[in-house]
Amino acid sequence: MQNDPELNGKYLGTITKDFVVVADTLKEAAYQVKKRGFSEYPIFPISKVDIAIGQKLIGKEDLAINWNYYITYIDEFVQRKLIEDAEAFKKAYKNPDEFCCLFVVEPDFTNFLFVPYPEDD
Repeated sequence: MQNDPELNGKYLGTITKDFVVVADTLKEAAYQVKKRGFSEYPIFPISKVDIAIGQKLIGKEDLAINWNYYITYIDEFVQRKLIEDAEAFKKAYKNPDEFCCLFVVEPDFTNFLFVPYPEDD
C-alpha cells in the first residue's frame, strides 16, 4: 500500500494545494477520532463529487478548494469490503500524528494516499 506513482502526476498537485488549506482541520479530526476511542486508523476519503463513504467534514465549496473531504475509519472500509485484509492495512498505515490517510475517489483512480502533515513552526 504505497503511494501510487500514477496518482502523483495526475492528482497530486491539486491534492497538495488543497491539503495545505485543510491539513490542520484533518489533523485535529484524526486526533479526536483517536482520543474518543473510535479508531486508531482514521481515514479521509476525498472526492470532487459527493460520495457515500464516511461523513462530509469539509465541502469544496466551503473553502473554495478542489476536493470534498470526508471522515471515517477502518471499520467502515472493512464492512464495505473496501479493505479485505485489515491486518495488512494496519501494518501499512502510517503514524496518524504525522501522516494523513487520504482515500482518493475518482472515476479512473481510487487508492489510498499518505500525505505528511506540514511541520509545525
